[in-house]
Amino acid sequence: MGATNLDKVAFRKQQIQKMTQMQAQTQAESAQLTQQLFQTSAWQKARSIATTISSPIEVNTRQLITQALKDGKQVLLPKTMPHRQMAFLPFDDQYDRLVVSKFGIPEPAYDAALVNQTPDLVIVPAIAFDCQTRNRIGFGAGYYDRFLAGYHGATVALVPTVMKYDAAQWPLEEHDIKINQLILCH
Repeated sequence: MGATNLDKVAFRKQQIQKMTQMQAQTQAESAQLTQQLFQTSAWQKARSIATTISSPIEVNTRQLITQALKDGKQVLLPKTMPHRQMAFLPFDDQYDRLVVSKFGIPEPAYDAALVNQTPDLVIVPAIAFDCQTRNRIGFGAGYYDRFLAGYHGATVALVPTVMKYDAAQWPLEEHDIKINQLILCH
């Protein structure tokens, strides 16, 4: 593991602690960020939306899932697969049907016939965003980096105050994929 990875590891540890401490503020900002998302052309044009079931330290995704289904959009959730790949599968608001992954994240059961790897819009999670370059740093497993490398649709991130950086405080790398649009708290 080189110095860059150690820097990322140290940043992740510090950032997750910060996110945990500011959890109440992030939850309070969730509604504003979600409402701003609904006003974007990316959201309005999308017929299918890929998102995650959020953890308590992330922007709450339940409101956007509910609104997407109400608007007749297909909601897709990621299922972690071997070799650090992920597959997006439909979600119909049946939270009790989700299975908790080894990462502690609720996921849909795998069904090859239902996989959709080309959603119109991906709401990209992360632990921090560089607002100048639109780069992100995730939790460290690389699932979204691998997926986004071959994805050509719209990407949006909901960025609460705790995740917003004017410049990256972590090492940026060649293979980092920029997010199309960052939605920030005002």
